[in-house]
This record gives sequence, C-alpha cells and structure tokens, in this order.
Amino acid sequence: MSTEQITALVTGANRGLGRRFAEELVARGAKVYGAARNPESVDIPGVVPVQLDITDPESVRRAAEVADDVNVLINNAGVSTRAGLLDGALDDIRLEMETHYFGTLQVLRAFAPVIERNGGGRILNVLSVLSWVHPQSSGAYAAAKAASWAMTDAVREELAPKGIHVAALHVGYMDTDMVSYIPADQKTDPGVVAKQALDGLFADAPEILADELTRTVKAGLSSPRS
Repeated sequence: MSTEQITALVTGANRGLGRRFAEELVARGAKVYGAARNPESVDIPGVVPVQLDITDPESVRRAAEVADDVNVLINNAGVSTRAGLLDGALDDIRLEMETHYFGTLQVLRAFAPVIERNGGGRILNVLSVLSWVHPQSSGAYAAAKAASWAMTDAVREELAPKGIHVAALHVGYMDTDMVSYIPADQKTDPGVVAKQALDGLFADAPEILADELTRTVKAGLSSPRS
C-alpha cells in the first residue's frame, strides 16, 4: 500500500498525538478524516473533520457511514482520569474502560468491515507502556490499557485472514496536555512517535515500541519478579 492509496481515519485528531498522526498522514499524501467529539476543533489543513464519540454507538455508526472509503484506522482517542482502583471514583474507572477498551473495540468493529470492503488495510491501536506495568497511581488507566492490549492481540489474529493488519503502539509519557504535570525531560515528542508508529504500521510490525522506557519494560516482561 503506497501512501497515496491511503484513506485514514484518526480518532482524537484534534489534539496531542492524534493531531500529529493526522498531520503526518497528510504530509505523506494520504486522505485523512480527523475524528473528534467536537469536529469544529479539528482545524488541520487537508483533514476532513468527522464527529465521533467512541463511547457512543450511534456516533460510531454514523462515522463509519461518512468515512466509508477508509482503509487505515488509527485508534488514538483516550482519556486519563488518574483514578486508583481502590479509592478512585467508580465512574472514572468505568470511563477508562469504556474509552480504552469498549470504545476502541466499538470503533474497530464498525470500521473493520469498511476496511475489508475496500480491499484490506491496517489498524493501529494506541496503547501504552502501562499495558505492561501497572502503578497504583494510574490503576484504572493501566487496567484499561492492559485489556486493550489483549483485545489487540486477539483481533489481530481474527482480522489477518481478511487482509487487515492490526498493530499496537506502546509508548510512555509524551509531551501532550494529557500529561502536562510530567516534567518535560521525561516526555517524548509526539511528532516523532507518530512518524515512528506509521513507519512500523506500514511495515506490518505487530507492535511498535516508541521509546527506551517501553523497550526496557517489554524486554523485562519474562524476567522473574523480585
């Protein structure tokens, strides 16, 4: 698939990493739909705004009807409540799971048939190093990303025979407003992450590990706990 043949939809395209994905895809010559709950907030030249709330089934259905020529899906939309599992508000914990797991799955289920009808393509799920390491300070987020990692592995196997490659992006802190409280020297440039992720996606990598922290954590998964 050459970049000129790509028609992509990016969820959460109005800010942060999603915005960088949309900008990079346009720079590579792709047609791009930028999805957000408020489509007026998607102001990237060359990007077609689409209304999409990934937690709303009707919104997801409408977006799949509008963007019916898509062959690449970037599941980027997310939320971070910083809720702990024992003392956090249950509504916040549910929001994390509804967004990162059920919301991502809902979008994937709506667009996989679209991509298959269009001759196959690729799906990228934006996950996290917290898919694998689970600090109590981000218990709800980590649990939701771990569930999304398992889902990504399962649908990769299910969609491969339909000509759809599914990849996962794992990354630590990025320089976005979602983690504005983290010191700048601990964050990665989201523009660099977007380029690296797209390179891996179009090379059919199953997982893209976007920073040294993530690569170190992944390498240590098989090590015994002390």
